Amino acid sequence: MISIDDVTVSYGGFTLLDKINFHISETDKIGLVGKNGAGKSTVLKLICGIQNPTSGHIDKPNDIRIGYLPQIMEHHRGRTVMEEAMTAFENSAELEREIQNITNELSERTDYESDEYTRLIEHLNELNDRLEASHSEPPEVICRKTLVGLGFKDDELGRKTETFSQGWNMRIELAKILLSNPDVMLLDEPTNHLDIESIEWLESYLRNRKCSLLLVSHDRKFLDTVTNRTVEIMLGHIHDYKVPYSKYLELRAERLQQQTAAFENQQRMIQKTEEFIQAFRYKPTKSNQVQSRIKALEKLDRLEVDETDNVTLRVKFPPAQRAGDVVFKATDLTAGYDGGDAKGGKTVFTGAGIEIKRGEKVALVGRNGEGKTTLMRIITGELDPLEGSATVGHNVSIGYFAQNHEDVLDKSQTVFGTLDQIAVGDIRSRLRDLLAQFLFRGEDIDKRVSVLSGGERARLGMARLMLQSHNLLLLDEPTNHMDIKSKDILKQALGAFDGTMIVVSHDRDFLDGLVDKLYEFRDGKVKEHLGSVAEFLEKKRIDSLQELERIKVRETVEPVSARTNDYDALRQKSRSDRKKKNRISYLETEIARREQQMSGIETVLAAPGPDDDIMELTREYLEAKRDLDALTEEWGTLID
Repeated sequence: MISIDDVTVSYGGFTLLDKINFHISETDKIGLVGKNGAGKSTVLKLICGIQNPTSGHIDKPNDIRIGYLPQIMEHHRGRTVMEEAMTAFENSAELEREIQNITNELSERTDYESDEYTRLIEHLNELNDRLEASHSEPPEVICRKTLVGLGFKDDELGRKTETFSQGWNMRIELAKILLSNPDVMLLDEPTNHLDIESIEWLESYLRNRKCSLLLVSHDRKFLDTVTNRTVEIMLGHIHDYKVPYSKYLELRAERLQQQTAAFENQQRMIQKTEEFIQAFRYKPTKSNQVQSRIKALEKLDRLEVDETDNVTLRVKFPPAQRAGDVVFKATDLTAGYDGGDAKGGKTVFTGAGIEIKRGEKVALVGRNGEGKTTLMRIITGELDPLEGSATVGHNVSIGYFAQNHEDVLDKSQTVFGTLDQIAVGDIRSRLRDLLAQFLFRGEDIDKRVSVLSGGERARLGMARLMLQSHNLLLLDEPTNHMDIKSKDILKQALGAFDGTMIVVSHDRDFLDGLVDKLYEFRDGKVKEHLGSVAEFLEKKRIDSLQELERIKVRETVEPVSARTNDYDALRQKSRSDRKKKNRISYLETEIARREQQMSGIETVLAAPGPDDDIMELTREYLEAKRDLDALTEEWGTLID
């Protein structure tokens, strides 16, 4: 379907992609993996035609429909969520107009035996099949289900898009891509702004959807669930594995191990051969053997080990000063926003009792919008409680990693300037060393924040956090945009941190083994769970954090079963009406065809020639009459 042939992308003297080749077929669901900055997003832009390669070419059918979700995008304003999502069906409206045009043309034509008439019938059937595939339900029903699946509540669908955050607008753009029914989907980190329930819904959708998929994600479980092939970009080159991510890791390790072993064996053989040649080069009795081995070395196919990128993030948090025994305590806490806030009046949760002690590592879990970030804002003092008390303990120094770096990082600043403007004391002389730990080297430190990728901004935000020694870290989705290796290193560093940590994350792999207490935000309440993530899941008798989200969905969606029944009835009626309309059009065409056939036979029978077979013509006439009666009877039942 799509072929990437000898594609090279260079910037000045730097080659990002070096003559890469791979093919995307109709059944491929590919995980595109590699470190931040390896060129994954660039590959998606090349396929879309947003960016051109320095050399090489990309072949794709002219009529292919591509749905592309970038990491950062412009969002439309002025429409409601539902209205914006419904724009995805504009192609379907064109399809319906084309079907109507062909139907009108067929009703006027009389050349029933011609190749052109047959071609029109076949094209009409093809268009109807495409419309049927994309409209298994009425567009409004499909649209609503998709938006709810991606986390919107029913009463939010009438709100204007500009009243939602960037993350929620990303969900609208993702919904539009899914609804447009493309041949190929190119998704660049689609789970970054999704909660666990929405991630699970998207996993199920993509796993069952019949289309090609090229997916960039740093979510290990998501890749394993959705993809059947892994393409790795490393140091400008492509390594292609026909397996999901976890299996790719195993095969990659085996491949490198086998390459290394074979390379080392060959090197030992070469060394021994060269030693023999050197030792006996000038001995006449060994001249034949020496020459033979020299020729053997010249003909030897030298093995190589694939080059690997071993540059990794190096994170070690500064030692934490000792805080009081209780780092944060809330009693009968009611949190939300009063009428004077930009968000409007809203209570998010009530009556919460929360106590976090020195050294604890705590996770806040639950659906987006249930109050996790709101609690973070109360701890930092950005937001006051509506009721109850919230107290930060003695000698607590807070370091806050915000989910949205747009609110913290100045886009006009350089990478170096971002740290330099807040650094004080001796650390200022070591800023370059600190940035190097977060993979900003050489000219990278002079980049403007505005041109950084999502992963680079996340790393810069973490470097900024480490400029001072904090004993309480508040981390709101710290792993968004980070590659898998960087996430593992960050997890290790946080595990070794000797202070207190509160983290909001939907990444089970990241939380598992890191936290020892959880607060579950659900239905306006906050409930404490002691122990690890695994123990929390076992206690809840669920297999994963996704079930926590399913509980919420069941309780919010199932009570509206009457509305769901209405949707189902509407869906069935729409499908039935469309099939009925197509059948009537077909019957009318066939009736006209039989009438013309009978009229022609009647003309011949009225004045038969010497070569006309009266009996055969009569048989054809009666057969056409029988068909006409049956077609007319069915047409009559459908018209009624």
